[in-house]
Amino acid sequence: MSDDAAKIRQEKIINDPAYRLAYMDPDYIRREDLRPLRLELELLKPEMLLEEKGIRSTVVVFGGTQIKEGKEAADLLAKAEAALAENPDDAEAARKVEVAKNYVAKSRYYDECREFSRMVSEYAQTIPAGEFIIKTGGGPGIMEAANRGAFDVGAPSIGLSILLPFEELPNSYVTPGMAFQFNYFAIRKMHFLLRAKALICFPGGFGTLDEFFTAITLRQTERMQSVPIILYGKDYWKSILNFQFLADEGVIQDRHLKLFTYADSPEECWQQIVDFYDLETE
Repeated sequence: MSDDAAKIRQEKIINDPAYRLAYMDPDYIRREDLRPLRLELELLKPEMLLEEKGIRSTVVVFGGTQIKEGKEAADLLAKAEAALAENPDDAEAARKVEVAKNYVAKSRYYDECREFSRMVSEYAQTIPAGEFIIKTGGGPGIMEAANRGAFDVGAPSIGLSILLPFEELPNSYVTPGMAFQFNYFAIRKMHFLLRAKALICFPGGFGTLDEFFTAITLRQTERMQSVPIILYGKDYWKSILNFQFLADEGVIQDRHLKLFTYADSPEECWQQIVDFYDLETE
């Protein structure tokens, strides 16, 4: 083999994916048969980094991405009404107006979630660091409001984002270094629960329901720690979920109805957590 041929062959060898270090080879790491490794890494990375930062307990806030802040909701309604005025017979435009009105009506949840998070975070600053840290899914809507409440009082907060084709960037109120991105819903949900001192479910859609039912099932089966699980917005939750019907049908027991409570104000929600743990507050 000539020197030139040897050089060409050597370059081909070192440029082939097989020569890459295994942990630096994205194609290799993403192989279907290496999913167990990816699951383990996704579990370990946030766990190790949060442990290094001294995060011992969290207050987890779930809720819809579509809950708007007041001004944004009002702007959407104004645009929807303007579009309907131009086409009064357009059924889709009329539907958008009705939905936008609901955005305005529910915008109070943004403000109330922000206030609740502020209250939790203010308390967290009176005790040893690393306790009662706000944790959300890192996205917009209710998640943004919760992270923002912590930001308002200079407290850290955590965001657990999920990789989706349409997902927005993490909201800007998550603490840098405490924003994590997940590929697997199951591992992300596990991280929501690992350090949880309380789970607060504000109004939301399928994702919020999924997170709530995961937690309530684990509590029902005694597979996770006893924590307050609070459904914020009693009228909203009672409109979409009839838990009493499940008990009457015998598919859950009456005692399971006590695994969660309702709250309709930031103060009531926080007080339930205070009472549950017998916290000393001013």
